[in-house]
Amino acid sequence: MDKRTIIILFAGLVICAILFTLDIYLGGIALIILATLGMSLFIMQDSKSLPEIDIVLEDNAKKIVVINRGNDMAYKIHVALVPHNIEFDIATLGADARYEFPLGTMLAETKAVVTYQNAQGALWSKTTMLSALGKRDDDLLKPMFPIFRWK
Repeated sequence: MDKRTIIILFAGLVICAILFTLDIYLGGIALIILATLGMSLFIMQDSKSLPEIDIVLEDNAKKIVVINRGNDMAYKIHVALVPHNIEFDIATLGADARYEFPLGTMLAETKAVVTYQNAQGALWSKTTMLSALGKRDDDLLKPMFPIFRWK
């Protein structure tokens, strides 16, 4: 844990202890606020160094675009287009960066499998369906658990 985070939480505990001696309700409110702040700081530490690679097929179906939508560099990116036997590697891709891979012919439909690492060496893999004719797989409003017949 970061030293500044520990100092902030310790100072909050001291303030909560002082407020508990003055009024128990005021101390309880301060403790709830401190717990919320502590959880937020822990979540922020968990979300450090997370690259998020996304693959998109251009509208003309002649380029594959690799986008890093995360907050850190992605290393050793390997992309494979499954039924077409096309593979390529990218050494690094910065946060919010794009890489375009031109194709020789148009692709109607393919499955892209990408593997990549973050700065600490943690390995991730993602599979995305790409289609020039149908609906894309990257709908940001699609629910994670479709309860009410997602269309």
